[in-house]
Amino acid sequence: MTSEEMIQKALQWWSYRQSIKLFLEAERIRDGLLQESFIIRRSLDVLMIDNLSLSIDGIQEHIKKVDNFHHSLVQLSDRLCPTLIQDSLPLSIEYLLEPWLSSHPHLYFHIDMPDYWRHEPTEYSLIILRILEELLILALPESELLIAFSVYIKLRQIGNMGQLVVKISYPDISTLIFHSQLPELEYLYHSFKFLISGKCLYYKRNLRSSWHFYW
Repeated sequence: MTSEEMIQKALQWWSYRQSIKLFLEAERIRDGLLQESFIIRRSLDVLMIDNLSLSIDGIQEHIKKVDNFHHSLVQLSDRLCPTLIQDSLPLSIEYLLEPWLSSHPHLYFHIDMPDYWRHEPTEYSLIILRILEELLILALPESELLIAFSVYIKLRQIGNMGQLVVKISYPDISTLIFHSQLPELEYLYHSFKFLISGKCLYYKRNLRSSWHFYW
């Protein structure tokens, strides 16, 4: 496969992954927010017809529904584009990792983020976040009990260059080999290189895979 063909394949993969995310987000909206908004609308209709029978408990129940609806909208907007992304890439990365920390309590995370970060174009920050997210999805098994795994993530600035380091320790050599030879990882590398004019270095040693992204 030529370099041009590889880049084309990588960008097709990247586009497909992002399209799937948008599709799943739309499904969550249809199954969640739209259903919730319909329930709230029907509740308001009942209030208009029979507001004299509304108790304190009933009022609290409606307030709770509105609060839940608002919270869901906040989560939706943050998933589409994190609030802090224009101000702080480190905080955006920490926000991205929060679901991983809560859904994988047995997976050891060490996150090393700088207190200060340079001004980063929003489009670059979004690509960095998506690259990190895709890497974790590809490099970690689909398991709720990742007791023997550890993840180290560090963001730092080297001169005028940004660096994101991701190191994952595996429990055995077979798991390491499987998750280091996925063709999607090469697609990820070429997507990063093309979209952000960056480069990626990969190391494998002592049951640990290390990715170093530079831009």
